[in-house]
Amino acid sequence: QVQLVESGGGLVQPGGSLRLSCAASVSTFRFYDMGWYRQAPGKQREFVAGITRDGSTQLLGSVKDRFTISRDNAKNTVYLQMNSLKPEDTAVYYCKASFTSVYWGQGTQVTVSS
Repeated sequence: QVQLVESGGGLVQPGGSLRLSCAASVSTFRFYDMGWYRQAPGKQREFVAGITRDGSTQLLGSVKDRFTISRDNAKNTVYLQMNSLKPEDTAVYYCKASFTSVYWGQGTQVTVSS
């Protein structure tokens, strides 16, 4: 069983930045493909960003110029750097780990509002 713990969410003004972290409790973290998803009230959960075990990244089109995903295998952690935040980025952000099984974190709230 893999536990994922997200942190770094909060309230930020439009145009601001946040960095989300997801720490995984697994020694084989380097073999996992990692991803960030988000779910806004009344909407389905959507893919935001992903990074493979090899370091290849993919981003949702609407965040491509503002968000960056990265990983630190030595710290068993994946990050989501979010810049130029917009009110429409408001959601609960979830971390996902995929290898032989799929695991989800508990989510962290991001609210973008003035």
